[in-house]
Amino acid sequence: MEDKWRVVVGLGSCGAASGGRGVYDALKEGIDQRELSAILEETGCIGMCYNEVLVDVIDPKGRRTLYKEVTPEKIDRILDEHVIEGKPITEWISLSEGVVTEDDAFLKDQKRIVLRNCGLISPESIEEYQAKDGYQALERVLKDMSPDQVISEILDSGLRGRGGAGFPTGLKWRFAAQSDTKPKYFICNADEGDPGAFMDRSVLEGDPHSVLEGMLIGAYTIGAEAGYIYVRAEYPLAVARLKIAIRAAKEHGFLGQDILGSNFSFDLKIKEGAGAFVCGEETALIASIEGKRGMPRIRPPFPAVSGLWGKPTNINNVETLANIPWIILNGAKAFASLGTEKSKGSKVFALAGKIKRGGLVEVPMGLSLREVIFDIGGGIKEDREFKAVQMGGPSGGCIPAHLLDTPIDYDAITATGAIMGSGGMVVMDETTCMVDIARFFLNFTQAESCGKCTFCRIGTKRMLEVLERICEGKGRMEDIGLLEELSESIKTTSLCGLGQTAPNPVLTTLRYFRDEYEAHIIDKRCPAKSCRPLLTFTVIEELCTGCGLCAKVCPVDAAKGKKKEPYTIDQALCTKCGQCLAKCKFEAIRVE
Repeated sequence: MEDKWRVVVGLGSCGAASGGRGVYDALKEGIDQRELSAILEETGCIGMCYNEVLVDVIDPKGRRTLYKEVTPEKIDRILDEHVIEGKPITEWISLSEGVVTEDDAFLKDQKRIVLRNCGLISPESIEEYQAKDGYQALERVLKDMSPDQVISEILDSGLRGRGGAGFPTGLKWRFAAQSDTKPKYFICNADEGDPGAFMDRSVLEGDPHSVLEGMLIGAYTIGAEAGYIYVRAEYPLAVARLKIAIRAAKEHGFLGQDILGSNFSFDLKIKEGAGAFVCGEETALIASIEGKRGMPRIRPPFPAVSGLWGKPTNINNVETLANIPWIILNGAKAFASLGTEKSKGSKVFALAGKIKRGGLVEVPMGLSLREVIFDIGGGIKEDREFKAVQMGGPSGGCIPAHLLDTPIDYDAITATGAIMGSGGMVVMDETTCMVDIARFFLNFTQAESCGKCTFCRIGTKRMLEVLERICEGKGRMEDIGLLEELSESIKTTSLCGLGQTAPNPVLTTLRYFRDEYEAHIIDKRCPAKSCRPLLTFTVIEELCTGCGLCAKVCPVDAAKGKKKEPYTIDQALCTKCGQCLAKCKFEAIRVE
């Protein structure tokens, strides 16, 4: 293989959605037609979703050139000029040794532990994972470490659960290990449901064996012999690659009976969830695996004492588990050397929204929001003004511009009113209405409420009705107090994290953007010009050429006029659909 060229196509969900499969097919056809001695492979997402489709060309000496925004039409040049003639196409390069590009900044400040293999190996090849020290951590644990030693190592690393709560992982394992009841179960929570979040999906698609190895180490540590990966069925590629990885792990002796010649045995199954957001909560997830409706239960007893089928159970999320092999191989001190006093290691974030370089990043804890959004993410699209970033998804909150220098630290983020969450980071600019954002997230949590708790079921519905009324220009000043009162009641009376955190987007937008609520209520105006019921569309006479395009696209004939004369918009008929604004070529439509 060393004397051959390798061509690798990024075929995570983002790459496939951008046309990666067509690029792969075009490469295969081109290689076959030219009878090239080149190996064509596929990999997961390297994190640069904004540059998809990505194609990595690796010469026989191992020199890599990553091409961005590749289409089938570019394949001939890549094969003819680069693979055959050995001349890389500079203008298409995203990353390459000796070539300076704007994408260098995307990776410069990252520390890739969880994402260490994503985009670099074939997720369907256990051999490539092993070539990157895969399963060596498991071998070390089984041969040289007792369960107590593993727990001590994880505790010393400072690893906290990356699913949102941030509970110390080693402490969680210790609780489960101390339970005497048998059998015990180990579960991977891959039920990623936050809008704008895709961390777990990308890891499962790009490096599934790292999660399996983390689970095996955890299962050995707590004394579990069976486990589940609970992954939503909406992730078909992740599920497919997990199945391939599990089958390969069994064939190589990493799963099953007497693993690696030890007395440790572990069996693993995949449970495909139906996509209920509440099943991200541990007890609701357990109920779903048991075939019951996904609803939380009162704790205690905690899962470590009475979990799946009433037996001791440990649950960790995908990102937490992917850290484990690295910590075992590199040592607790190496992990703890990263981050802040109470937030160690690195954290994966999904950058989405109004950001130039959207995708997946992994940064050391302690880096500021400003560094992540502007240095790594490249800033705001169209160089608009940054307004806020939503962290923690529907359970989190909106952090405003004046807090951009907040470090990424569990306590610091919580102090803003948001939460670290699983790692969603939705960036907003000046065109984003914060009242509408609160309405959007509350609409999500209201729909996803399991209905068990009255205040969560009914209270979120009442809050949503208030927010919809405000967005329509029908709000009253007492609505603000009502939202705050309902928020407090829902937070204190809900059984699980969904209800306890559902009001956070409303509370943080009220805290930092109360003036926008007041503008909607008092002035019947949306400062961001986003809430259509509060907008007025008029024609700027001096800019209107009388082309009549606005009249052609208006669905209710509200745009009226004569050719080559300024048109007008009949406000009584206008439905505020915005078609005239979208189609006008002369910027002659004013929105107020």
